[in-house]
This record gives sequence, C-alpha cells and structure tokens, in this order.
Amino acid sequence: MAQAPPSAAVLVLHGGRETGLKPPPPGLLNLPAVRMRPFARSLVRATRDSRGDDGGRLLVRSTRYTHRGWNGAREDPLHDVLRALDALQDETGGIPVVLLGHSMGGRAALRAAGHPLVTGVVGLAPWCPPGDPVTQLAGRDTVLIHSSRDRTTSPEGTRSLTTRARQAGAHTCFITIRDSDHAMLRRAPSWHRLATTVVTGLLGLTPLPADVTEALALPMDAAATDGTLDLDQLRPAAEPDASGAASAARA
Repeated sequence: MAQAPPSAAVLVLHGGRETGLKPPPPGLLNLPAVRMRPFARSLVRATRDSRGDDGGRLLVRSTRYTHRGWNGAREDPLHDVLRALDALQDETGGIPVVLLGHSMGGRAALRAAGHPLVTGVVGLAPWCPPGDPVTQLAGRDTVLIHSSRDRTTSPEGTRSLTTRARQAGAHTCFITIRDSDHAMLRRAPSWHRLATTVVTGLLGLTPLPADVTEALALPMDAAATDGTLDLDQLRPAAEPDASGAASAARA
C-alpha cells in the first residue's frame, strides 16, 4: 500500500557561531547538529504515536549550513534555510512548515519566517539581537523557549523579540525553562518533550498546551509580560473531543 504524502513538515536548524566561513565539520564532529537529533527523533515518534502509523504524514528534515557562522551582513544560514524551503516547495507542492531552530538556527528560523511555506517558528534558546526585524513574523505562530540561566544567548533578548513580534502581528509565546542551560543538556527530556508538543500542536497534529493556546491568541497590544509562561506551570493540552479536535482550539 502506497504511503500517503506528507501533510506538513518540520525543518530542523542547528546552532553555529557568530562568525566562521568554513563549512561545519561532518558527522558526529558537528556537535550543534548532533544536539538536534533527539528533537527530530522525538517528532517522528510523536507523530507515529498520535496516528498509529509510521509517521509519514510529518516530513522532518534537517538543514546543513554552507558556513559555520552567521557572518554579519552575509547572513549565511538565512540563505541556506531559504534555499531549503524553496526545495521543499518544489518537492511537495507546498505544505505547511514549522521551523525548529536552536541558537543561531533560531535566529535563522525567525528571519526566514516570511517564506510562504512557513506557518510557525519554534526557537530554542534563540539568538535574538536587538535590531533584528520582526515584520516577517506577522501572521505566524512564534513560540520561543529559553533557559532562565542561559549565558550564551539572552533570555531577555528573546522576551523582547517576542513582544515586538506580537506588536507586528505575530502570534507569540515565550516559555522559560528553569535550571537548564544554553546547550539544553540539563533537563534535556523537558526540552525534547516541550519542543515536540509545540511543533506538532502548531501543525494541528496534536493539541497544544492550554496556556500556549491562550498566549498565541493575545491581541497585538497586550502587555509585554502577557504570554510569558513557565514550563513547570504549564496546564496540559485540552483533551480532543469526539471529532478528534481539541476542545480548546485557538480561534
């Protein structure tokens, strides 16, 4: 029996460096890419569990960068992501895509959100410089997750971008993870579960946590502190009703 074509896709974007023109090292030497493998595996498993099949309806892809660094105005990873999205559009004919990016990959995901395939962005400890644009996030679901103890990228910078993006018309949510780190090694299972729940929820494959649903529905002029959540206090997702839809679906 032929496998049904995918109905949605996730593009997984690993971290990198502020500068670096050499290509990332291959295989296991590319530690930022290795760090994202458990997220990809978790996404496939979650889709399989929710649908009782092989997970084929969710296409999970990873993007390899041409250069290790962002490299200032060159914005090298951004162009890599846009090329990957164009290739995905040619391959599938156009299906909704959520970008899942860590650190530099989170910055690339946020910047590439204006691509027509992208419906949502999930940033893990994203790099959010103060001057980065947010207008490309208008109409997109944008969930940014950060450790409160991150010393590599700024949780406050992420919180600020979340607010600016909402004011520009994005549907935003900021979630803090206590007692973790930038590399997502401390409390790693929590990172994997939360990212998987949010990505599949944004794609409509599983219910979103109720608090995330409410945060994404906040108006553009909501207070800066609104939509800021703590992982350890999140309410669970709404239970599906008889039709399979979440009873607290976002308007």
